[in-house]
Amino acid sequence: MPSKIPGADEFTSRPIPREELLRQISPTLPLHQIDDQADQVNALTYEVVRHRLWAITQEMGETLRRMSGSHVVTESNDFNFSICDELGEQVQVGAYNIGLIGSMDLAIVWTLRNRSDNPGIEEGDMFLCNDPWIGGGLHQNDAAVLAPIFHDGKLFGWTTAIAHQVDLGGPRPGSFSPSAQDVFGEAVPTPPMKVVRGGVLQRDVADAWVRRSRLPHMVGLDLRAKVAANKNAAEQILRLIDKYGADTVKAVMRRMMDDAERRLRAKLKALPDGTWTAVGYQEQSQTGDRNLHAIKVAMTKEADRLVFDFRGTAGQTGIINCPYPGLRAGIVFTMLPLLAGTIPWAAGGLMRCFEIITDEDTITNASFPAAVGKGPFGPAWGSGNLVAEVIARMLDAEPDHRDDVQSICNGTTDLCVVSGVDTRGGGSKGFVSPIFDVMAGGYGAQVHHDGVDTGGRLIIPSARAPDVEMTEYLYPLVALWRREQTDSGGPGRQRGGMSGSVCYVQHPDQTGTMALVISGTGKVANQNVGLAGGYPGNSQLDLVVRDIDVPQLAGAIAIPADLDDIGGDIEVLPCEGESNFGPGDALYLHWQAGGGYGDPLLRPAEKVYDDVLQARVSTQAAKNVYGVVFQKDARVDVAATEATRRMLRTGRATDADLLVTGLVPITTPALNDARRLDDNLAFMESPDGRIVVCMQCGTDIGPLAEGAFVAELARSDSPPTHAGPHIWHDPSVYVDTEVVFRQLFCPGCLTAVNSRVVPIDHPLPYDNYRRWG
Repeated sequence: MPSKIPGADEFTSRPIPREELLRQISPTLPLHQIDDQADQVNALTYEVVRHRLWAITQEMGETLRRMSGSHVVTESNDFNFSICDELGEQVQVGAYNIGLIGSMDLAIVWTLRNRSDNPGIEEGDMFLCNDPWIGGGLHQNDAAVLAPIFHDGKLFGWTTAIAHQVDLGGPRPGSFSPSAQDVFGEAVPTPPMKVVRGGVLQRDVADAWVRRSRLPHMVGLDLRAKVAANKNAAEQILRLIDKYGADTVKAVMRRMMDDAERRLRAKLKALPDGTWTAVGYQEQSQTGDRNLHAIKVAMTKEADRLVFDFRGTAGQTGIINCPYPGLRAGIVFTMLPLLAGTIPWAAGGLMRCFEIITDEDTITNASFPAAVGKGPFGPAWGSGNLVAEVIARMLDAEPDHRDDVQSICNGTTDLCVVSGVDTRGGGSKGFVSPIFDVMAGGYGAQVHHDGVDTGGRLIIPSARAPDVEMTEYLYPLVALWRREQTDSGGPGRQRGGMSGSVCYVQHPDQTGTMALVISGTGKVANQNVGLAGGYPGNSQLDLVVRDIDVPQLAGAIAIPADLDDIGGDIEVLPCEGESNFGPGDALYLHWQAGGGYGDPLLRPAEKVYDDVLQARVSTQAAKNVYGVVFQKDARVDVAATEATRRMLRTGRATDADLLVTGLVPITTPALNDARRLDDNLAFMESPDGRIVVCMQCGTDIGPLAEGAFVAELARSDSPPTHAGPHIWHDPSVYVDTEVVFRQLFCPGCLTAVNSRVVPIDHPLPYDNYRRWG
């Protein structure tokens, strides 16, 4: 028996050295291990076994999808899998929601440390977990099943299956409570408990698990689907062992992780050393809050390793918190697609290449019992956005890697949970449904390409927006439209990918009022920022339109095409809050697009013309943001465009001296000896040290050392809508902080080098260039 009841600090998980972990595992649990000389496998065997392990993870996905009754799994692919070694290092992960496997190894490590003696880890066992402090899920709705694999009586490895559950209890349908004061006001977190013993599902544990949910049958079916996925995977891995031998398969697993580590370290070595920083914000910590809460990161790259320092981030507050595993997952789900896109995702090896420094009791490293329901799509995703930003700046400074640069995608999810009683056909069936159309986010622009329109989610490579007809079949909702939204993509020399909007009304046979729970960051301080002067993508916007014109469906002779067509009074929904949705109302969601890359005034006019033809950009934005004017025949008016762009560029000057001296013309300066920092800035060697110059006009701006040149950039703080019609016009609806569209420009040609919507006290980016080179 334990000598004491475990305290809150014992239900936490952190990476620990291998030797320390081995000392903490019960000696009664035998491990299958190979020595350092046993990982020599011929090339053919290595490739065959490696690809078979990849195929097994994909088959796990098909097993879960076929058995699950949840449209979270079947329609949106919000789940994932992994195959791990005996100590939990991830050998192979699936290409589904990467965030869900960003801390799975931590959950296995915790299980080894705390379950190996009591109740024991034995052949045929599986453990169920949804504790964000332990890992294996970033908030309580992420439920994982961890399954040890034994061969010849020894623990050979693990498989894991995890998926988002629509409802696991708590005071609000969907288990998300915007007014929670702590975790006790949310769904209950459960540390690993043995749900399968000796190959038999434990009915008492399974019953206790589903009892907490408003949708017990769906949660119970998903539990069995995860058990089946793990069981099938274990059987296939054991067949692989029977064919090639346990030592050979383990040697392949070790080499997969070592190869991934080696390749990522080689890539890092080819990049410049330095430190890059970024600051982002979470809005409204809970219902009633009107503040912005900062997340800060400084990424230092030295030789073949990265250090992510989050010190200075805001203290834990409200519901916008994630424990350490969530922060780590935010880094992982950003690094894998951006830095390891050409490297097999043996995540255990990739995770060896970075280190995290963080303060305790912050929104990115919250201590129990903080409310953490928003962890994945709040601070974890927000941290991932900042990591994506600093990685992009690092890559932008290296010519061989500029093709990998990408502005921020999507920002974050737009959570809206609709719940009620489905009365269609005289029925009375309860339902809970997040609106998953928001999966169709826009991708960030790249150096040489526009972002992908409604391409999905960077962190969920296989993400899908559900079929609208399936949503209408499952729930008493009817979509008036779901479409790509003009002007949503961040303006830039390369345009950010568009996002979309959806508008739902209740089914004509539905009676009664539905409940809404809303949570969306990026309504004021954009999460989907641009790079190198590119503008952010659209502000996230959620509305309920009350008392719409009827009939909107029955007897209608035309389908409403916009909010103006449905009438009614608009209620702007908060960042964090609750509302309702009645028979005479419409629910409108406009989720986030990708950020732009480069100054939009540098975008070729013919590209803007094509954007207008394709309804990606409005004629208003074409003129006011891109400076492109059209003739009556809709072709580009070259003279008017040149004059408008000159006027817009001159209008950026807030310093009278700039207006007197005049603009330096945009040219292609001969800067053959310059080394790029990004699309607009480079540095050159001089007798006085490195001097930053403008790549668009050749102007010497100032010293690179300690980022001193930033003080020489022209600066403008203007209303947020100066970033374009896609930006929300009145931040005071959400927060009390003054918010501006801040831009920094070359002092010669006034090309935008940094553009973002931020609070007035947002720091200037001096630190982005400290220690560079």
